[in-house]
Amino acid sequence: MLKVGLFWFTHDLRVDDNAALARAAQEVDRLICLYCVDRPARVGDVRHPNQLSPIRRQFQLESLIDLNQALQQLGQHLEIREQPPLDAIAELITVHNISQLYSSVHVGSYENEVWGTLQKRYGQLSFNRLHSHTLFEPSDLPFAIQALPDSFSKFRRAIEKPALEIPSPLDSPQSLPAPCTVPDNYWQQDISNLSGLFTGGAGAAERHIRDYFNRDLASSYKQTRNGLDGMDYSTKFSPWLANGSVSARRIVEQLQDYEARAGASDSTYWILFELLWREYFQWYAHKFGNRLFKFSGIREHAPTTSFYAERFQKWCAGTTPYPIINAFMNQLNSTGYLSNRGRQLVASCFVHELNLDWRYGASYFEQQLIDYDVASNWGNWQYLAGVGADPRGHRRFDLAKQAQIYDPDNQFVRRWGGDQPLQPLDSVDAADWPI
Repeated sequence: MLKVGLFWFTHDLRVDDNAALARAAQEVDRLICLYCVDRPARVGDVRHPNQLSPIRRQFQLESLIDLNQALQQLGQHLEIREQPPLDAIAELITVHNISQLYSSVHVGSYENEVWGTLQKRYGQLSFNRLHSHTLFEPSDLPFAIQALPDSFSKFRRAIEKPALEIPSPLDSPQSLPAPCTVPDNYWQQDISNLSGLFTGGAGAAERHIRDYFNRDLASSYKQTRNGLDGMDYSTKFSPWLANGSVSARRIVEQLQDYEARAGASDSTYWILFELLWREYFQWYAHKFGNRLFKFSGIREHAPTTSFYAERFQKWCAGTTPYPIINAFMNQLNSTGYLSNRGRQLVASCFVHELNLDWRYGASYFEQQLIDYDVASNWGNWQYLAGVGADPRGHRRFDLAKQAQIYDPDNQFVRRWGGDQPLQPLDSVDAADWPI
């Protein structure tokens, strides 16, 4: 009897260095490759609060098209369903007599809830989840996940002294089992002509990474990484890392090759340093689960912030009394991307100057950022809101001082329209009564 498997793609949109896909290729005779997307908003729909922005949806579609092309080269295709994954998987299990399910381990509570429900509902099936979004396996770590150090510095020291060897990435499979379904017409839709900074997909990721390391940018990264605008001041790997078009292990391999050619330095180390920051937040999310989304974070006390609808809308639209913040928000809304410095400043403004509930800012980032990663996004917002892993507590940035340091000539603010006539912060109070 033929073994029929289903691979559920989530944040691992690649065939390269994909452990769960490699296992599926070895264990089944037929395979369905599935991805579930949110149904796009149509006229008359109520907009879901975390509906993807147009530019993020475009990046997602480009990534899926690239993945489908890679699968076709291996004799497969990507089955797209515009329905909840629990419904789609249940239907495919019934229709195709699936015996084995595969997926990459995910930190998202929604994805884990779906997986857990499937396990309870279909106990007779074989369930296989492997890690593909991290540098290390849980067994590689010198501590149990529940004993994760309470700060990044302690985590990094545990990883580096003695240094843990980062596993080598897996090669792409040479072929995949034949599909059970026929290609649908999902791929006939057109990609929007939005002028994004990034093109989605593993192919674009490979080209960008190769181009980056073919120049000497990595050797000056530590000096340039706090830039605000342009493509060369930082690595720009994060959009493809976030949806899994490339693995962190593959980037480390390319970094090590660069160091072998051009020499290691503080700057090349700093690229690894920031990949370790990303790694820390992945295990942080695994440890704390739903507490990643709690108002009080991982702390016992919630912050003293509230929700002012007008302030939130002004922050989103880039019409606050703070020119540097307006410029950053205009940049985010136009490109789907912000520098690390920009993210820190708009988050600090959100929780300090605007006194808003940090979760709304994190949720807006989830909607807008093309490099949205559930662990990094919510972990960093907790950090800035004073309810996360920051050992120094509730840090606040002086916006005027930061603007003077990083945009002394006001070029960034002018380019992104942050210097438009400024309005007062409030025209109504917190209960929407006119002031």
